Amino acid sequence: MEFVDEALITVRSGDGGDGCRSFRREKYVPKGGPDGGDGGKGGDIVFQTTPRMHTLYSFRFKRHFKAQRGANGRGKNQTGKSGKDLIIFVPQGTTIKDAKTGRIFKDLRGVRDSFVAVRGGRGGRGNQHFASSRNRAPEYAEKGEAGQTLFLKLELKLLADAGIIGLPNAGKSTLISKLSSARPRIADYPFTTLTPSLGVVTPEQRDPFVIADIPGLIEGAHKGVGLGTRFLKHVERSRVLIHLIDLSALPSDHPLKPYYTINRELRLFSPELAQKPQVIVLNKIDKPEARAVADKAREGLKPLNQDIWLISALTGEGLKPLIDHLADLVEDARNKK
Repeated sequence: MEFVDEALITVRSGDGGDGCRSFRREKYVPKGGPDGGDGGKGGDIVFQTTPRMHTLYSFRFKRHFKAQRGANGRGKNQTGKSGKDLIIFVPQGTTIKDAKTGRIFKDLRGVRDSFVAVRGGRGGRGNQHFASSRNRAPEYAEKGEAGQTLFLKLELKLLADAGIIGLPNAGKSTLISKLSSARPRIADYPFTTLTPSLGVVTPEQRDPFVIADIPGLIEGAHKGVGLGTRFLKHVERSRVLIHLIDLSALPSDHPLKPYYTINRELRLFSPELAQKPQVIVLNKIDKPEARAVADKAREGLKPLNQDIWLISALTGEGLKPLIDHLADLVEDARNKK
């Protein structure tokens, strides 16, 4: 299934039912006396998260949603039945925005979180409410209140404990496939991954945690280059960042350039991103002369970040201690929430 993390939809709550104009048959009471019942309330539009959904793909095919109308009132003071609420299911991590203004209505993160986006229209009052000493047989009954329409933008931000960031071809897809049960598409050319991947890491005798492969980060990503802004938003929800650097692709004249490039994009997109705990992982240690390059890179990186690990995502070298370390960082981050 295609990963879809944005959708534009139109929602409309149900109209309220009309009030009834009715008179009971009773001797000596003008026109039998008013007994028109009230109209029923229109249905609400409700968003609710479900663990069964992981993308906004279903909204590609259905973009218009309307709740049920309230039934009209009836004679003998019978109130019309309220319209059914329309529940729209979305994945966890969905933000509901006004598509025109960008205003955020709700950020649905929890399990089965719900939010009433639009209330249904109020039912109209029957003519029984308008009887008075001057008008004992009112002919008037209210119309039901119209439902409301909203044009909404749904945005999905992945909920991951750890997010893997890095330049294309750093080995992010290979790493997440080794650390978890995720099976992303893997090949040896830039921009292999065009959709984020989620996986669950299960350390020995530790709580499992969710890891995400965040693609599309290149120079200029904060401006949208390489679909950058589309994927940078997924990094925002990660508690810990795994900065993966390809040892075999480090430029000899400036080996720290990949590190500076990614962190500059994070900072320009959101200053808060640059403050997240970050683990530097030097990948492809199995390549020829990689260890000599790694020593040089570590010396340059240590003044910036002491948390540096050497691994080979392909062979599995160094993965076990890295998993244990990530589990510690995730646990600390969870306890701070």
